Amino acid sequence: MQLKNQTAVITGASTGIGRAIAVAFAQQGANLILHAKSNQERLAETAALVQQHDVKCTTYLADLTCQKSRENFVQTVLSNGLINIWVNNAGADILTGVNSELDFSEKLQLLWNMDVQGTIEVCRLIGEVFTETGKRTNAVILNIGWDQAETGQSGDSGQLFGTTKAAVIGYSRSLARTLAPHVRVNCLAPGWIQTAWGDQAPGHWDKRVRRESLMQRWGKPEDVANAAVFAAAPSSSFITGQIIRINGGLNHEQIIPPQS
Repeated sequence: MQLKNQTAVITGASTGIGRAIAVAFAQQGANLILHAKSNQERLAETAALVQQHDVKCTTYLADLTCQKSRENFVQTVLSNGLINIWVNNAGADILTGVNSELDFSEKLQLLWNMDVQGTIEVCRLIGEVFTETGKRTNAVILNIGWDQAETGQSGDSGQLFGTTKAAVIGYSRSLARTLAPHVRVNCLAPGWIQTAWGDQAPGHWDKRVRRESLMQRWGKPEDVANAAVFAAAPSSSFITGQIIRINGGLNHEQIIPPQS
């Protein structure tokens, strides 16, 4: 098993990609510390799935946009023993639920507070401890970007995610340089992944997704999880500072449909 004897923290693990990463890590032998902002019920569901693989699992609730809550969470987790892997998966959902009704500025603020500042501040809190860990064993930080952050995408969502996820990508590259050679830092950049929004996407979006992927399908949370296992494993010890795109091969030729 690729992650045997490893302990991993996964933020935003109650649903979607975070849950898939948790299950994949457990399948590969990792003990887990799982986080959610407030959804204890869904987080418990993830923990139950993980525990089927005979690994240790603990859960925590914390608002990572709140300085005190964020610091308490990180300090508590780090005080409980050696951590090898930290996955900053938690992010603001602006595409479904009540947040989808917010205006552009409000959505931008939510994304900035959670996806950008939340990720950066957590990394800064764990950096020194991870550096010490990395001097003797595997130490990895994985952040979550977006596959089109560097190429751009039209529309409000493209502007929102392009701005915030490009910031995460840029920070991840700089952090990899800062913490080298003891800590590996990589950024996963998912494309069209069928999470909650994808499940209810209208027909024209489904056609667009299939047209823009060389694999002609939606990605699954498990596709991202498999990439996370690869990036986190000790066997990937020479891979750092990379943006790993999980998008089925972005098909630039088909982004604009041919005219009849």
